[in-house]
Amino acid sequence: MFTISSCSNDPKKPGLEFMPDMYRSPSYETYGVNRMFKDNMEARLPVGGTIPRDFTFFNYPNTLEGYEAASRDVHNPIAETPESLAEGKRLYTIMCMHCHGETGQADGSLIATGKYPPPPSYSAGVSSRGGSMTDLTDGKMYHTITYGVNLMGSHAAQMLPAERWKVIQYVHQLKHVGGVDSTTASSPADSAKTTASK
Repeated sequence: MFTISSCSNDPKKPGLEFMPDMYRSPSYETYGVNRMFKDNMEARLPVGGTIPRDFTFFNYPNTLEGYEAASRDVHNPIAETPESLAEGKRLYTIMCMHCHGETGQADGSLIATGKYPPPPSYSAGVSSRGGSMTDLTDGKMYHTITYGVNLMGSHAAQMLPAERWKVIQYVHQLKHVGGVDSTTASSPADSAKTTASK
């Protein structure tokens, strides 16, 4: 007579494993070699036509015509709130201020090195695509952030669409007050004028 037991209450003695390759699959390095594929690449490209989750379409080509069409048709879908402006300012400080400057006057720390020409300021100057920088629309700015222009590269990989829109909200604030950020403290000269008037 034979007695066979298939279970054990002792976790330290799991018993024998039959066909372990069925549940202990081999592990591959993400960018290693996998000879199951003709190109030996472990990291696979997505299937053609795949759309990433939460992908936002921007159906305007990287051309002057696309730039003008975006200016005419594209508007900021995000409601302007104190929170969105604060986030826009935070992102502007990280992504834009080194060239465009704290108040949009094209006097950022990178420009101060003298190694790069300054971009047009938000309160004056002419856009490299024509037209005043003070007339930049939502669509023009979104197109430029998405594709880049001249020495400014695309920031699409650095900022999500919603983040781009928040930066645009903040840039409008800089433009509307002549390139001066109304959320910052007044300048020493302004303080002196205020004191003198009292």
